[in-house]
Amino acid sequence: MESNFVDYVKILCRSGKGGRGSMHMHRAKYVPNGGPDGGDGGRGGHVILRGNHNYWTLLHLRYQRHVFATNGEAGGKSRSTGADGEDRYIDVPCGTVVYNAQTGEYICDITEDGQEVMLLKGGRGGLGNWNFRTSTNQAPRYAQPGEPMQELLVVLELKLLADVGLVGFPNAGKSTLLSALSSARPKIADYPFTTMEPQLGIVSYRDNQSFVMADIPGIIEGAAEGRGLGLRFLRHIERNSLLLFMVPGDADNIRAEYEVLLGELRKFNPEMLDKQRVLAVTKSDLLDEELIEMLREDLPEDLPVVFISSVAQTGLTELKDVLWRALNSESNKMTAISQNETLVHRDKDFSFMHDDEDDLDLSVDEEEADDDELIEEEWDDDVSDA
Repeated sequence: MESNFVDYVKILCRSGKGGRGSMHMHRAKYVPNGGPDGGDGGRGGHVILRGNHNYWTLLHLRYQRHVFATNGEAGGKSRSTGADGEDRYIDVPCGTVVYNAQTGEYICDITEDGQEVMLLKGGRGGLGNWNFRTSTNQAPRYAQPGEPMQELLVVLELKLLADVGLVGFPNAGKSTLLSALSSARPKIADYPFTTMEPQLGIVSYRDNQSFVMADIPGIIEGAAEGRGLGLRFLRHIERNSLLLFMVPGDADNIRAEYEVLLGELRKFNPEMLDKQRVLAVTKSDLLDEELIEMLREDLPEDLPVVFISSVAQTGLTELKDVLWRALNSESNKMTAISQNETLVHRDKDFSFMHDDEDDLDLSVDEEEADDDELIEEEWDDDVSDA
C-alpha cells in the first residue's frame, strides 16, 4: 500500500513572461496627428513558496509535476497597461527545504506558517511607444518586448519539526516507546525496519504541558553512506532540539553501539553533535538491579542515562523528567537560538539518489510562437475620417 507520508518531491516551476508593450498610434476624429499612445505590458506571474501549518507532508505536490505562472498581457491603446500574470503559490509544510535539482544548490528554507519566499520572479512588462516619444522622434514606431520567463527544476525536502528525535538501531524499541508515551500508533513487530517512515507523537507532561517526539527508521552502520534507510530519514532529526539515543539492554556492548550511532551522525552532519543528548537503555525488564549497576560503570559519563522498559512501563516517568529538564535548560535554549541564527544548509548531490519522483515525466509541450516576435505597428481603424 502506498504511503501518505511524502517528504521528497521534484517539480518544475516556471514564472510568467512579461507582456509586450504596445505600438499603437492614436487616431480620432479631427486629430490628424494623435501621436503614440501605446501602453506598457503587464508583468508575468511570480512563483511563490508559502509555509502552511495545515500541511504535514508533501503528498499534495506528489503528482503536481508543473507549477506555471501565467504570462502578462500586452499593453493596449490609450496608454492602457496590460494585466499582470497570475501568481502561483506553492503551499508547503513548515520545515521544507528547497534545492536546485540540477546543481544541488540550497535555495531557501520555510520554517514559519505564512512565510513567503519568491522562488521565481515574473518577467517585467515591456514599455509601450508612449515612453519613447521625444522632441526629435514624435512618432516612435517601436516598443519593448516583455522580459522572458524563468524556469527551474527544484527538489522539496521536508525535515520534521520536533523537540525530541529518537536515534537507534532497528528493533531498539523506538516505536514501542513512542506508543507508550503518546497516542501515536506506529507499526510494531519483531523484525528489523518495521518503521518505514517517520512518526510523530505528542508526549504529555505535567501541568498540561507537552513536547513532540519524532521516530525515524532504524539506523545501521554505514547509514551516512546510504546503507539501509538512514540516509533518507536522518534529515528529519536535524531540526530536533534533543536527541534520545536508544540502545537495548541485551546488547553485547551498550557503549560501543552508542559510539556507532554517534559516528553515523558525525558523518552525516557534524553540527548534530552540538545538540543535547540523552541515552535510554531499553528492555530493562530483562535486567536485574545488580546487572544494571554493573552496566552503569561502563556507560558514557557525558550525558544522562535512563534505564526504561516500555512494555513494563518502568522508568518512563523518570525519562520524561530528564527530557523535559534538558529541553528547558538554558544551554539548550541558547543552542537553539544560535542554530536558528547561524543555520547553514549544505548543497546536496542528488545524482546518486533514485526515487519514484525521478521516473515521472517532467517534460512540457512545445509552446506556440513567441508573440513578442510578432510586434507590428498598431492602428485604430474603427474611427472613420471626417
